[in-house]
Amino acid sequence: MLNRSQAWAVALLAAAFVVGVVVGAGGEAAWARHAHAADPGRGRGLERMKANLDRELGLAGTQRDSVHATLDRHWARMTTAWETVRPRFDSLRAQMDSDVARQLTPEQQARYRDLVARYRHHTEKTDGGGKRP
Repeated sequence: MLNRSQAWAVALLAAAFVVGVVVGAGGEAAWARHAHAADPGRGRGLERMKANLDRELGLAGTQRDSVHATLDRHWARMTTAWETVRPRFDSLRAQMDSDVARQLTPEQQARYRDLVARYRHHTEKTDGGGKRP
């Protein structure tokens, strides 16, 4: 049984932990908003690709216009192609996940599912909801 000062110490420690989690989550969200505002190239899909190419290649005005027009022209077809192969890709990924999970303990399986879910959520958030050509 805890005495009064130990109970206070445990309560204070728990409160500090909760505050740390809340501040950390809020700070991460604020940082993500700031990073997106500071770098609009961190958007999604086609606009993200255009911004990345502009920045990484240092495209001149006419180059930028031509490259953007080319991307605009091909993007819809590439997206359609991805949508036709995505079911097969998802099936292969599900089989891989199943094969990996069979090698793990039940606790590891739960952690694996959580890791995969977080990774895929992050990927969908940053890659435009899985609509990648």
